[in-house]
Amino acid sequence: MRVLVTGATGMLGRGVASALLRRGDEVTVLQRRPSGLACGEVLGDVADSAVVAHAAARQDAVVHLAAKVDVVGRWADYARVNIEGTRAVLEACRAGGVGRLVHVSSPAVAHAGNPLVGVGAEPADPQRARGHYARSKAVAELEVLAADSQRLAVLCIRPHLVWGPGDTQLVARIVSRARAGRLPLIGSGAALIDTTYVSNAVDALVAALDADLHGEALVVSNGEPRPVAEILSRLCAAAGAPLPRGRLPVASARLAGAGVEAAWALLDRRDAPPLTRFLVEQLSTAHWFDQRRTRQALAWTPQVGLEQGFAELASWYTADSDPGPSGSRDA
Repeated sequence: MRVLVTGATGMLGRGVASALLRRGDEVTVLQRRPSGLACGEVLGDVADSAVVAHAAARQDAVVHLAAKVDVVGRWADYARVNIEGTRAVLEACRAGGVGRLVHVSSPAVAHAGNPLVGVGAEPADPQRARGHYARSKAVAELEVLAADSQRLAVLCIRPHLVWGPGDTQLVARIVSRARAGRLPLIGSGAALIDTTYVSNAVDALVAALDADLHGEALVVSNGEPRPVAEILSRLCAAAGAPLPRGRLPVASARLAGAGVEAAWALLDRRDAPPLTRFLVEQLSTAHWFDQRRTRQALAWTPQVGLEQGFAELASWYTADSDPGPSGSRDA
């Protein structure tokens, strides 16, 4: 196939583009910065309809991963990238005769803050989704699903908490806070959460391209829920970082998160805050998903279990800390 992948400088987007290249597809990537991949490349903003139209021309399929993923910032910034950017992709698919669109969404689009225990892909709800990221992704997902047709087959995939070697979002932030002594457990640390090792998420997105299925959303995860305290500790241990220290009651953490959010907004800070209400929810409530529909629909199962994933992450950090014969290593 001729496939356009948006957002290929991120860990997951790069993994998808690389997997498609390995199996012989003709791949083009679209993002702001050079990807370094040996494939066609278009540099530009995903919200620029002319750039996206150029990238999508003559493609058979599109995997749309480009997004603003963060916990701070103005609504306008999230709306521009996550909503307007997705609209530009949809318009380009229609104009360019693209036959299949795999839109990468998030379980957060259907999360109202309550525990999620063994649920499937519940409908996206912008009114109840928590935070600018989740709300903007919920709006985008609904518009993508509404565009599903016989000419453009649409499938929305919601990978849950993707992590692995080179992760600059989840793992790097947890490790950084642990090394700074700012990683307490919120509440008991016993809430069960599910995560997704990066190669499993890549395989699921490739399977979504090939699946004879469209017009629905599917949650993707490893299907191995573990207590929050265990996940945090294993990630820290793999990186050689201190384990979480101390506990913060949920109510106190929620108040502190609200205060931090207000301060960041007042100062118009763009760096990651130490605590937010969304982060408190994620670290104190259960969220794991029934994977039976996903695995049946995609004919896919995770190939890397959590234990192997932690081992691979530890090996990556060990190699990263070893300067080797040249004296440095490009991570």
